[in-house]
Amino acid sequence: MDFEKRLKHAINKGRTAKDEELQQDVGKKMSEEEFRNLHLKYRLELTEHIDSCLKKLTDHFPGFQFKTLMEEDGWGSRITRDDVSLSTGKKAQSLYSRLEMIVRPFTDTHIIELVAKATIRNKETYNRSHYQFVAEADMQSFQDLIDIWILEFAEEFSFQA
Repeated sequence: MDFEKRLKHAINKGRTAKDEELQQDVGKKMSEEEFRNLHLKYRLELTEHIDSCLKKLTDHFPGFQFKTLMEEDGWGSRITRDDVSLSTGKKAQSLYSRLEMIVRPFTDTHIIELVAKATIRNKETYNRSHYQFVAEADMQSFQDLIDIWILEFAEEFSFQA
């Protein structure tokens, strides 16, 4: 009889553990969905800020073409410009400038990542990324960083133009 009670107790204990595991899986899926939704919210906020800032930049430097990006690499914006250098005694040279900023898609690492690539007159100026965990993300710091990187590009472009 003693064995019978212990057997039933072991079976009940196993079933209880299984039920708890199923509840944790449901909780993980819910929290995963919450992470996904929070990432989406932050991505929209950041891409709107990127769009706004890059459009303002193109107002100060005519000739830049603005494009909104929605690709598998991420969402954001890009400005590009082609110039021609005509120096006396030298062959005409095509000069390419661009600034691209994107927010990477959601991944299981639960981070929000901002990537920026800048080229001025055929020379890569910078290729940077910054990330924070979605649960701890500070949107103001991301927006400040976007502003700094765009201002740095504007300063360098106006110096080289």
